[in-house]
Formats: sequence, C-alpha cells, structure tokens
Amino acid sequence: MNSRKIAVTTIFASLFLLLTACGKQTSSTQKQVLNLSTTAPLSTIDISKSTGYGQTGNVFESFYRLGKNGSTTAGLAKSSSVSKDGKTWTFKIRKAYWSNGDRITAQDFVYSWRRTINPKTKSPYSYLFSGIKNANAIIAGKKSANQIGISATDKQTVVIKLDKAISYFKVLMAYPLFGPQNQKVVAKYGSKYGTRSQYMVYSGPFTIKSWTGTGNKWKFVKNNHYWDKSVVKLHQINYTVVENPTTGHELYQQNKLDLTPLSNQQVKNYKSSSQFKSYPYSYISYLAYNFNDKDTNKRKALNNRYIRLAMSLAINRQVLTKKVLGDGSYIPTGFVASGLAKDPKTGEDFAKQQTVKNTVTYNEKLAKEYWEKGLQETGLKSLKLTLLSSNDDSSSSVVSQYLQSQYAKVLPGLSINIRSVPSNNASQNAKDGDFDLYLSGWGGDFNDPITFLQIPLTGTSYNYGGYSSSQYDALIEKAQNEDANNTNKRWSDLVAAAKIFNGDQGVTPIYQQVTSYLQKSDVKGIIHNTAGTQWNYKYTYIK
Repeated sequence: MNSRKIAVTTIFASLFLLLTACGKQTSSTQKQVLNLSTTAPLSTIDISKSTGYGQTGNVFESFYRLGKNGSTTAGLAKSSSVSKDGKTWTFKIRKAYWSNGDRITAQDFVYSWRRTINPKTKSPYSYLFSGIKNANAIIAGKKSANQIGISATDKQTVVIKLDKAISYFKVLMAYPLFGPQNQKVVAKYGSKYGTRSQYMVYSGPFTIKSWTGTGNKWKFVKNNHYWDKSVVKLHQINYTVVENPTTGHELYQQNKLDLTPLSNQQVKNYKSSSQFKSYPYSYISYLAYNFNDKDTNKRKALNNRYIRLAMSLAINRQVLTKKVLGDGSYIPTGFVASGLAKDPKTGEDFAKQQTVKNTVTYNEKLAKEYWEKGLQETGLKSLKLTLLSSNDDSSSSVVSQYLQSQYAKVLPGLSINIRSVPSNNASQNAKDGDFDLYLSGWGGDFNDPITFLQIPLTGTSYNYGGYSSSQYDALIEKAQNEDANNTNKRWSDLVAAAKIFNGDQGVTPIYQQVTSYLQKSDVKGIIHNTAGTQWNYKYTYIK
C-alpha cells in the first residue's frame, strides 16, 4: 500500500491518503452524506497504474475485500478453492455488475491482469504478481502478458496458476490491483480511460463523480449496481483537499468535519478527550540513500556502511516521535513495521525478530566513531548532501528540519540542504535517481513481511536508491521458492534477510506512523486497517 500513505507522509501522499469525515445532517436525506478531507489530490483512478488504494479501495473490488483486522471478507468471488499443493486457485464469480450495468465476468479479471502486468503499462506494482505463473518472465519482457497464469474456464470461473504456493495469496487477492477491468470500456475511451471520473466504470460500493484528473474536489456516490448495495448506508462522500491540521481542526470545530487529523500540539490538547482516536498504520518513514549518486564523492560516501550507520545512530527517535512529531508514532526496530505479522510458531512480532543491535538506536558516541571511520575509508573530510522531501504534509517538513539540525550537531562535517517539493515531483525525482537522500516511506499492502522485503530486491521499481545485495536476494528467493510451502522455514528466511538489510542500513528507518484524530461520536462503522486498503467505508453510517 503503496505505496505508499492514508494518514500519509512523504511520497506516498498519493498512495495512502489521509482521510477525514463529516456530514451535514439537516435532513434525513442529508444524514448519510460525509465530507472527507485528504492531504493531497487523487493521482490516478486507473488500477493498473495506481500507487495505492487507501481511498479507491471503496470504488474498486477484487475477489475479496479487506475487513476488520486485515481479514478477508466477501468480494466479487462467491466461492474459492485451492489445490493441495497450493499452486492452483479456482474462484467462482458471483452475479455482479459494473456501475454501467454490464455483467462482471471472469474474463474481466483475465483482461485486467494482462493489462496490468504488460511492461508497456508501466505498472509500479507489477512486482506483486511475482509467484503467479510466468509473471517474472513477463515483467522481464521475456514472455507475452497473455501468458500470465490466469484463465477463464467459463463466464463465472477464474483459474489462477502459481509457480509455487504463496502463503499470503488470499489476502493479496483482496487488493484492488487484482480486481477486474472492463475491456469494452478501456477500448471505448482509449487514451482518456481513467483520466476523469466519467471515463471509468466501478465494481465497488461507490462510484467516483466530478474528478477531473487534477482538481481538489471530487465525490463518491453509492453504486446502485453494486452486488451488496443493501448494506451500503452512505449515499455520498464528498472529498476536498485540506492541507494542514489547523484548517481541519477549524472545520471540525464548525461541525463541518466529523474526523480530523491532529498536529503535535493538538494531540497534547485533546489526548484526554472522548473524541480522541489513534489509528496506527504499517507505514515506515525512512531515509533512502542513492547508491548510484551522480556525484563521485557522494556516491562513495553513501555506499559506505559506516557512514550510513552513523547517520542512523545520530537520530534520537525518542525525541523525534515524542516531541517533534508528538502524534503517537512508534520507534521502528527495522524496515518492517511492527504489528504487521507474527511468527507462526511463537507468535512473536516479526519487528522484534528483525532487530540488529546498534543500527536504529540513538548512540551519539558510536555515531561519531562510525562517522570518522567512514570519512577515513572514503578519503573525505566533509560531506554536503541534499535531502529530497515532500511538502504536502507537515510531518515531512518537521522531520527534514530535525534531521538537518541533528546531523549538524552530531556529525562534524556533514551538512544537509533540504529540497522540499510536491509529492508527485518528489516521487518522479526519486524514480529518476535525482537525489542524494530521500525522505520516503512505505505502507504495507498486506499482512506479511514480504510486502516490505520485496522493496530492497535488486531492480525493484520502488528501490529508488538502487540497494543491491546478492545475499539478501538469495534469501528472499529461497523464501519465495524453495521454502514457499514451508511456513517456518520461509519465516526464518525472511528474518535473516531483514537482518542483512537492517545491518547494512540499506535505508534508515525513522518512525512508524500513527495518526491521531478527533472523531465525532455519531460516525459509525468505519473499518480501518493497518495494511492494504486502509479505509473501508462500505459499512459506515451517521447515527
């Protein structure tokens, strides 16, 4: 998820939009209307090209939906079965319709998958198909997209072939990325498809109206063709971009918002209020290093492990989370978020098992020692780096400024220049390799460590810094292939890989996001998840 961002920070403002809710309740017809705010505009409504579905998971549906606590609940699949070896899944599609009245068929899933995984589509999430028959070869351009392991044996039956068992496959199939698309509609609109709300059809509880592709206002309207429309109570959700918590708080006080995110000071003021709520998310904010920096000296420095360790150990995450952010955010133990997945044997959190001593703890003395070692090994006396960050939310700004100040204080000779730009620009610069340091982040797409651990693989689309470790790649390969059907061995492989990445400080984790809100007591039925499609409004209503 993705992408990732939700209560969002950094580049994933487009991926995980920070939602807030309200409703004008002057009449019975208006009662089931919410006005939601988000920190950034929608970037796309094309599921093949999206970088996250924090909001649009309410208008697109896959075989399943994500319910409470990350569980899979009923979606477009009426039933499913899996072979004994875990490599063949069969889904029966229920009697369901697109928002234009067309019947949703098995072939719509086949077409959608082929379109998404086709390299010409440039889907940023194509790697999530890895493990499905022929997916890796298609992504590499070695096979046709039509050879992806999905087929329609009749109008309502989808058969999926995997290269090997995928332990998290069922929850993965709740992700809208794997949902259907209407080939007739794609052909009808051509290059216009998905560029405005009217150039799209919808399979979920709501449809989008009044989205122009760029504007700061749009709305979701109840989809009267949705198969489960009888449980959808909301008639309409209006969205407006609200860029900061101060404005959101003012609207909340005016009873124009029912749910609004809080700033550091606001958290302190309202923590004891009955309307105070905290929503944790499996989102890790981190510092990405450009291992392929165009500047020779910078590249030399950023490829030095001692320098990266020094930069991590110089961060006082206790001060950063408690005082600078002050929103309840957690201190991370490594790259994988806490609360995401538990050891199948012991029940222990993966986040605890991934810990490597002296990597993300605050240790000023050791930071200085490593810094000097790094400078000696690289032959440098000082280092000037530019930190790329998003200016779409307050968190990025305060974290950037904290890092700039802390490095100047702890690491002699290191100076940081902040380049703060809109999230879409920051993301593009990162993709282009146009950065030294990048204040980035990742939100889990599903409840398994691999949702994080796929990112550092050599050549992955979101591996903007170009981290590469053959030992790391081999462990992930083993987990995904040789040990794919052995739950405990697979888990051990993933822990070992995480320790390599954390020990290298391939990226430096900064904090795990928790967003605090004020929420009116008459807003009921919001489903919030820590991974994947974070906000589910299918069952939301105003009491």
